[in-house]
Amino acid sequence: MTDDELRATLGQRVEDVRGRINAACEHTGRSPDAVTLVAVTKSVSVRVAALLPPLGVPDLGESRPQKLWEKAADIPARWHLIGHLQRNKLDKTVPLCSLLHSVDSDRLLTALNDFGVRRGVPVPVLLEVNCSREEAKGGFAPETLPTLADSLMSLVGLRVDGLMTMAAYSDDPEAARPTFAELRALRDDLRTRTGLPLPHLSMGMSGDFEVAVQEGATLVRIGTTLFEGLEEV
Repeated sequence: MTDDELRATLGQRVEDVRGRINAACEHTGRSPDAVTLVAVTKSVSVRVAALLPPLGVPDLGESRPQKLWEKAADIPARWHLIGHLQRNKLDKTVPLCSLLHSVDSDRLLTALNDFGVRRGVPVPVLLEVNCSREEAKGGFAPETLPTLADSLMSLVGLRVDGLMTMAAYSDDPEAARPTFAELRALRDDLRTRTGLPLPHLSMGMSGDFEVAVQEGATLVRIGTTLFEGLEEV
């Protein structure tokens, strides 16, 4: 596939996804400007990923820190880490990221807070919540969030911007709605308890992002819908 063909293919897919986001926003009276498309580039090469910012998608996501390091070295973008971050990879990963979506434990919260204090710049993070309650998924149990409220307010090395979750896999997008609605309710409760603005809800992937937008997502993480068939390019 030539560069022009690849650019045209991706451009059309981006346009289609944005159209679907716009329609989901219209359904619930939201502004499309309130939703950021994060293109998850973990399955594609630097060549493919580098085409996204010129196509109007400056927010790129990776699930593994090492892959983020590699691509961020070649692609100027707003990088999002959407997968697990080990504490021994903080020094190299955090400075490259505009947002960490997957803060999933008290230990990681503490380590990131210490990093932010040392650097003198708060680290922007989202708390990952296991709203689907699947054992294979990481994240805070929903029931534990109220107990985090006091500690969040004391973590001066962090900027907690909201919450993130992943719904259980299903062929029916509507099956994800209760998971997304619960995350929104948890965010609203945590906002009341802490006084923090918590503007972001990172939820929704290729199979269910329209439902997520209807339930208040501000960040949708799209990979397959954009990149299917381009993994070997």
